[in-house]
Amino acid sequence: MTNRVLGLDVGDRYIGIAVSDPLGVTAQGYRTWKRKSRDEDLEFFADVAEQFNVELMVAGKPLNMDGTESAQTRKTVNFCQFLKKRLGIPVIYIDERLTSRASEAVLIQGNTRREHRKDYIDTLAAQMILQVYLDSDDKEKFKK
Repeated sequence: MTNRVLGLDVGDRYIGIAVSDPLGVTAQGYRTWKRKSRDEDLEFFADVAEQFNVELMVAGKPLNMDGTESAQTRKTVNFCQFLKKRLGIPVIYIDERLTSRASEAVLIQGNTRREHRKDYIDTLAAQMILQVYLDSDDKEKFKK
């Protein structure tokens, strides 16, 4: 089975999820997970990791517009480090500034009704985060 890369847009209530195609060229939106307890979140992501044979997680790092870290940055990193430790899958971070806004713009252009946008925005943001990584010629720059 081919290894895949998982893209994550981690929020307080929802986590957008994308997965790479088998060749690692394109990011495919998978779903949005409504967060529950840490144990239930871990069980869900363990299943996803097994289903797609995940070898790497790429998470959006929510920075302030001036590039500094915020409370949300720390919450995101803490959750991703928890997954990394428990699942044994490395995680790298991509600057996610403006991905939610860009995701909403895509949904508006696609004539998605306002009341349905929230159903797709996190998954689309995860897809954009993952695609940035997959498109990079220098993937080593993300490994910190």
